[in-house]
Amino acid sequence: MVGTLWALVPPLVAIVLALITKEVYSSLFIGIVIGGFFYANGNPVGAMNHVINDGFVASLADSWNVGILIFLVILGTMVCLMNRAGGSAAFGRWAQAHIKSRVGAQLVSVALGVIIFIDDYFNCLTVGSVMLPVAEANNISRAKLAYLIDATAAPICIIAPISSWAAAVAGFVDGTDGLTLFIQAIPYNFYALLTFVFVIGIVVLKADFGPMAKDEALAIKGEDPERGTLNAAVEVLEEQGEKKGTVLDLVLPIIFLIALCVIGLIYTGGFFGGESFVNSFANSDASVGLVIGSLLAILLTLVLYLPRGIIKFTDAMACLADGFKAMVPAILILTFAWTLKAMTDSLGAKDVVAGFIEGHAAGFAMLLPAIIFLVALGLAFATGTSWGTFGILIPIVVSAFQATDPQMMIISISACMAGAVAGDHCSPISDTTIMASAGAQCNHVKHVSTQLPYVLVVAAISCLTFALAGFVHSAPICLIVGIILTIGALLVIKNLTKNKAVA
Repeated sequence: MVGTLWALVPPLVAIVLALITKEVYSSLFIGIVIGGFFYANGNPVGAMNHVINDGFVASLADSWNVGILIFLVILGTMVCLMNRAGGSAAFGRWAQAHIKSRVGAQLVSVALGVIIFIDDYFNCLTVGSVMLPVAEANNISRAKLAYLIDATAAPICIIAPISSWAAAVAGFVDGTDGLTLFIQAIPYNFYALLTFVFVIGIVVLKADFGPMAKDEALAIKGEDPERGTLNAAVEVLEEQGEKKGTVLDLVLPIIFLIALCVIGLIYTGGFFGGESFVNSFANSDASVGLVIGSLLAILLTLVLYLPRGIIKFTDAMACLADGFKAMVPAILILTFAWTLKAMTDSLGAKDVVAGFIEGHAAGFAMLLPAIIFLVALGLAFATGTSWGTFGILIPIVVSAFQATDPQMMIISISACMAGAVAGDHCSPISDTTIMASAGAQCNHVKHVSTQLPYVLVVAAISCLTFALAGFVHSAPICLIVGIILTIGALLVIKNLTKNKAVA
């Protein structure tokens, strides 16, 4: 079964089961076990060894993965510190006094997501911790908040030249300046750009539809089923937050995080050894850099809090355990998702997809950007990883067009990045999707099912714009067409849902 279409069965089984059962842990585990049996040709002992040694142990022994887990625990601790010190409560009081509408609260969430463009993990958890009290004060459902977080995490990172994602994409390009190519590809990244149009349109036009509309209707009545049910450790801390804290006790730690994470990233890229800022960011190790930055941010936050007496030292240390507890669900899902990816990789899924692209590229030259977009979307959805999709498809695109059609190479790389982000955006086993659920304290499967229709609408419009780009090779023309289609789709959807409600 190695190197065949069977390689895509384990992640597809996990995804289907998660959507049907609404239970993600067992669904992921079943997918992992199926992958182990496929790899071992049905031998139970071989399957068990493969799942344990090459799956769980290897995933948790990987230095990159360990760095991400440490980063999550540190962020969870930081959130608990801000809550215990009263910073979150103070921001909530400020927001209730200044943000008077649901539309305003949602737009602030979007704006904050755009501002925090360094890394998607950092984006999801930070925006979630800051905006959750504001969302609840304005009766915004946790499912909607999770979507707003997710829609401004990976999509903003994939069009920000100074981000961990830009560094990753640049690392997958051989034979040319990867960061320059990344910047040239930004105007053609239709999915990311149209997602922002769609999100703002959904908020301003109040055009929610599908499962999200039901959750929002309940939230407006104060009956959001997710409210007050998840991450009890964090919620208790929110309730215990003393009134000594101020808005600056929330804002300054976030500024510390952003600034020090940037410093940590360029440090790992050799900036302080004489490398240029751009090159150091392109060569950075995001896993290590984010841990360094977040650790320094926690130390500065303690210096900010402790001397003023707004939090006791024992309470601050208790936040280490409480922060870890709050991140346990996300850590579990990430561990399962990484292990499932290891099973998929061992079955040769990337070679199957690469062979399909190389074997069918010649006959669909003009439609190739749209085809690459769909393939990247499907691969990222099935494997739950954008970066893995970049690693598979970008080298193929570069080798296919670098010498013959540089412009088509840029468009196709954009299609690869856009499709990977779209698939990652809606995949139940995507780490970014998991982080968005954790940040909004929303049930993970609920988040996936409510945002899926939104992602599919933008993905369909993006596919059409990439098909057009293969013929006209003009980013402005294609983007204008995409924006018109997006706004038109929102107006049609709003009209249809309004008529349905009247009927």
